[in-house]
Amino acid sequence: MGNILSTNHIKAIRALSAKKYRDETGLFVVEGEKMVSEAQESDFQVVEIWRRDEIGYDAMARISQLSSPSPVLAVVKAKPLNDELECQGLCIALDGVRDPGNFGTIIRLADWFGADVIYASEDSVELYNPKTVQATMGAIFRKKVIYCDIPRLCRRFKEAGLPVYGTFLDGQDIYGQTLSKEGLIIMGNESAGISPEVAKEVDSRLLIPSFSNGPTAESLNVAVATAITLSEFRRRL
Repeated sequence: MGNILSTNHIKAIRALSAKKYRDETGLFVVEGEKMVSEAQESDFQVVEIWRRDEIGYDAMARISQLSSPSPVLAVVKAKPLNDELECQGLCIALDGVRDPGNFGTIIRLADWFGADVIYASEDSVELYNPKTVQATMGAIFRKKVIYCDIPRLCRRFKEAGLPVYGTFLDGQDIYGQTLSKEGLIIMGNESAGISPEVAKEVDSRLLIPSFSNGPTAESLNVAVATAITLSEFRRRL
């Protein structure tokens, strides 16, 4: 790999922090020993790897997208995120999830709880955003993410005879509902929740109840709500 990074090469790697250049090049950055190792073991194409002890701290600091440069950084080729809709198994659909940390954490949760596919609306945050990538903790290399029209996806699941669930503040207590081992679970935007267009397609409106006797937060963080919801679905198996 060599141990010298040219100024132009440094600029090219740094540019990948911007979506514009990720889109133009079809590349994204992965940092950290575990993440780079997961990338190498996956079916993603690793284009190049740079190690801090080979190129020096200063050079790594210049190409790193983290506040403290990691020991190793890889440039990886992105995969297309539009594919055939797979209406089977237990899947998650994200309706306008904008925070990259939430998005990445939900992918990690899908990996942990064995959700088959993560679908996302076109207005959700980009999968290859550096913060999303890091928040997945490697799950990005194992779970399939597809961007699509969520109302159409819901209709496809229902045509396949599978239920469509959604989480709402006015839903029915999740702990008292019948839950299927297969179906689609919709999680909504951090502040607005599930959009009206998608809500029309939901078969079962679920609520994660509060058990507090006093005032509580208005709602749960979407990643936390996803963890609780998936846990309850899997507990029923």
